[in-house]
Amino acid sequence: MSSQDEQFPAAAPEPAAADEGMTWWYRWLCRIAGVLGGMSCAFAGLWNCVTINPLNIAAGVWMMLNAFVLFLCEAPFCCQFIEFANAVSARADRLRAWQKAAFYCGMAVFPVLLSLTLTTLFGNAIAFATGVLYGLSALGKKGDAISYARIHQQQKQMDEEKLTGTLEGQA
Repeated sequence: MSSQDEQFPAAAPEPAAADEGMTWWYRWLCRIAGVLGGMSCAFAGLWNCVTINPLNIAAGVWMMLNAFVLFLCEAPFCCQFIEFANAVSARADRLRAWQKAAFYCGMAVFPVLLSLTLTTLFGNAIAFATGVLYGLSALGKKGDAISYARIHQQQKQMDEEKLTGTLEGQA
């Protein structure tokens, strides 16, 4: 057993973070979007580095770093040659959906701010979309129509009571 194994024991996601209201197919959709976002960032980042403009090179390097982080968090089996990949993936799985959304969207916006080109826009679009998908899951499920109708009816009754109370107070 190596010191790395002792430091990070068998990492399994906590049930609280895994049961955050995401269905299995939505979780897989987010993971697939993360892998596709990583591939688009990697290819666009490599293409962006083929230039003499230093800001484009910096944005390209950042995009390749984004690709690495996306692969590390969403598909650790792609990084089997890295010892700490499973530990990082386990920690990423314990994050809440809104934290992943903020992290992925922030990572995708930074290269666009460095160098606003079509390559950076299109290369980071799927990575940003992954953050949006996680953000939408953080909002939760949509309620049913009956619950909304009850809430609306209660709101309407409260408004009518307030209105009659103010009219009686004025008379």
